[in-house]
Amino acid sequence: IVNVIDALVTAPPNRTVSAEDVRAAIIRAGASLRWQIREAGPGKLVGTLDLRRHTAVVDIPYSVTSFSIIYKSSIELDEAGGQIHKNYNGWVSNLKKGIYTQLLLI
Repeated sequence: IVNVIDALVTAPPNRTVSAEDVRAAIIRAGASLRWQIREAGPGKLVGTLDLRRHTAVVDIPYSVTSFSIIYKSSIELDEAGGQIHKNYNGWVSNLKKGIYTQLLLI
């Protein structure tokens, strides 16, 4: 199971990024990849991806300087002993890339 831990927030040159900008970038990236993103408290979102009969749930804490994508739970992804269905890590990687793309559009 791949977790993204404290990925650095990057922004276009000469731009200042707020926590709200990071939050919005995460939500936009998630929506573009079919993740449902919901609030889970200050500086924390939860993402849920439902594909066919598979469900992945991740915690996404964020700040002005970093964000993480941390495995929370799953259905039908055969999670056991730190292992999980091969597609899960790709979904997390794509979400991370999507967040970086959205940050560049600030």
